[in-house]
Amino acid sequence: MLRSDNPLIVQSDRTLLLDVHAPRAEECRNALIPFAELQSSPEHLHTYRLSPLSLWNATSAGFNAEEALKVLKEYARYDIPQAVGIWVKETAEKFGKLRLIQAPSHFTEDGKEEPYLYLVSSSPYVYKEISANPQIKKLLSVCECQNAENTTEEEKKYCFSLPLTDRGTVKQTLLQYGWPVKDDVPLKDGEPLEISLRETSLSGKPFKVRDYQKASADALIGDKGPGTGFGTIVLPCGAGKTIVGMEIMSRLKTNTLIVTTNISAVHQWMEELLDKTNLTENEIAEYTGENKQIKPVTVATYQVLTWRPNKTGPYPHFDLFRKNNWGLIIYDEVHMLPAPVFRIAAEIQAIRRVGLTATLVREDGYEGHVFSLVGPKRYDVPWKELERDKWISTAECIEVRLNLPEEKKIDYAVAEQRAKHRLASENPLKERIVKELVEKFSEDKILIIGQYIQQLNGIAKMLNAPIITGKTPNSERDKLYASLKNGDINVLVVSKVANFAIDLPDASMAIQVSGTFGSRQEEAQRLGRILRPKEKTSRFFTLITRNTVEEDFGSNRQKFLAEQGYTYKIIRYENKESFGLLDEQNCISGETL
Repeated sequence: MLRSDNPLIVQSDRTLLLDVHAPRAEECRNALIPFAELQSSPEHLHTYRLSPLSLWNATSAGFNAEEALKVLKEYARYDIPQAVGIWVKETAEKFGKLRLIQAPSHFTEDGKEEPYLYLVSSSPYVYKEISANPQIKKLLSVCECQNAENTTEEEKKYCFSLPLTDRGTVKQTLLQYGWPVKDDVPLKDGEPLEISLRETSLSGKPFKVRDYQKASADALIGDKGPGTGFGTIVLPCGAGKTIVGMEIMSRLKTNTLIVTTNISAVHQWMEELLDKTNLTENEIAEYTGENKQIKPVTVATYQVLTWRPNKTGPYPHFDLFRKNNWGLIIYDEVHMLPAPVFRIAAEIQAIRRVGLTATLVREDGYEGHVFSLVGPKRYDVPWKELERDKWISTAECIEVRLNLPEEKKIDYAVAEQRAKHRLASENPLKERIVKELVEKFSEDKILIIGQYIQQLNGIAKMLNAPIITGKTPNSERDKLYASLKNGDINVLVVSKVANFAIDLPDASMAIQVSGTFGSRQEEAQRLGRILRPKEKTSRFFTLITRNTVEEDFGSNRQKFLAEQGYTYKIIRYENKESFGLLDEQNCISGETL
């Protein structure tokens, strides 16, 4: 049946084509976000794809197959192919076919308790498939679990046992073979700690947790029963993920370990905790390369945890995860979780944990690790919805396309692929454009962000502006961030060290001169630096060298933001007059990439 006004075309290969010009296109895009992944977003048709992981994330958050199919049917222009409907149902139903449950206490001959878990299934076919897999068989033992609680009669027939310490490894391995595990093992309570939120912050401002922040905490904590207390919260930069973390802490009231990306972020967490909770300085500690203390609430960096004296030695600071009887671990910017921390995340599955991020996109494809080891996505909200409600700033994305100078074209033509990207990124014309933009928007607080230090040093020198790189001492970084906040400076040049977990509430403009190839995650994080709520519209400029690999990488970088509803205006730069007033005469207005 043809419904010509509907925006969605569902194809038999499980791709979804969204006609962005059709009525209800924006409404449809928001409805797809919980269970479909954006693949490409050119001008007229956006391509989404249904994947097992996207469906399992949705299912674990209570969004079932029937609801997904209802969305597809409501917005589909043509009838949904039968094969797609069957695949959605069968794939979503895989979540819950395998459950982890607590096994009764088991004691060794010398009287020591040996904690075990059961992996149970209601399906003889799933049981047989797992039993026949040589990689999975190494981790599991066939057993009888007639005395297990909260199991069906079918599940008691199809049961494996595993050591408690293999809980995460088993989940991770099964996911790799297409079987998500529903983890219904109760989590342990950590050391109690009285944590409450203030109604008026120490800085004297009224403080109230927003409805969506409360809903995020509700989704993670649930009823505190089996299957709750772990997962990932996805909210845009500027939406207050730190507040979500503190709301969860105030409800669980337990010793908490917070792991974040850098020392500046550690200090911001500590400042926010002191400002908005009843915690005192005696209850909060920093565990970094500069200062290693442990208190009831400890804030650490990923870097210190993954440091080791040699490439093959142990990670001495992993002991932090086992100290102080933690009842909650918060993984800030969880999409950045380093591979070594995945190892410890696999081991410590008995602790309540939450991952906070603006995007679960990982360019290495390890989103499944976050799903199985930290927890599935529990809460997500479209960026444009929060923009509409004034919780984050309205933002305008502008791509400035410029030519490569004639003297650089031969070098570019004969360069290898990686060198081509750098030549395009370090196009000397970008310095002139940066200067023109800074002069044009002199009232804004401006971040200039890039990948290559030599390029950034040249821009900083040209503008007589301060610069932050990986070599900048942490105390100096904090001073410069504070200077931008309080207006002592209005331009700050930053390398990729400022991509994550930095609170710059008054920054209203960013100029991206170069980036990490086609990183969608980085694009979202950099836009996030200027999304703190403010009266004026924020502007996000990206400088792209025309007819180079930078164009292709730029298109890929923008995919995630296109999924959230952002469009990129394009300026074809010729001279200073190209900027004009950034109206339709100078831009391809609202061109979606």
